[in-house]
This record gives sequence, structure tokens and C-alpha cells, in this order.
Amino acid sequence: MSEEQPPKDLDEVILSDEQGNEETYLILFTFDSEDYGKSYVFLYPKADEDAEEIAIQAYSFTPDENGDVDAGDLEPIDDPEEWDMVQEVLNTFTSDDDDNYEE
Repeated sequence: MSEEQPPKDLDEVILSDEQGNEETYLILFTFDSEDYGKSYVFLYPKADEDAEEIAIQAYSFTPDENGDVDAGDLEPIDDPEEWDMVQEVLNTFTSDDDDNYEE
């Protein structure tokens, strides 16, 4: 009889730095770009979850077999035009989020 593994938390990714230190990041949201034919993810450190301001990081990624983010497949965004597109998506997201809090 095989033991089932608990499902991984699909809202988190663990990243390692150059020294091998691991940090858990929460997934803010993901999106796909037809123009670039890629998927993108916005992450922020879980340790900053309750902070007033958070440092958001963006990566392109190759979805796993379930269409989810896997930390092993994150790629930096090096192209300036691609980065501008990603930044615009984030600006739209944060602008929409701010609109939801206004009364």
C-alpha cells in the first residue's frame, strides 16, 4: 500500500539564493502572454506577508503538468520590452486592487 503525499501548497514557491539559503515566497498571481508565448508569475517573500509594502519579483516560468508554478522552472526576465509588458500588467493589477479598496 503506497502512502499518498500531501498536496503541495500551490500558493507558495521556495527559492534558493547563491549561498543555498531557502526562502518561501507567496504567489501573488500568474498570467500568460500571447505576444511572448510565456507564462509569468509575481512573487513576494512570505516573511513580508503582513508588511505595508512588499518587494514583488517577477519571473517567466514553464508550467508543470498541472499548469502550476515550479520553482525549478523560473526564469529571469531580461528583455527590456518584455519587462515593460510585465510591469504594465502589475501596474494594472495593483491599480485594480486599489480601486477595490476605495469607497
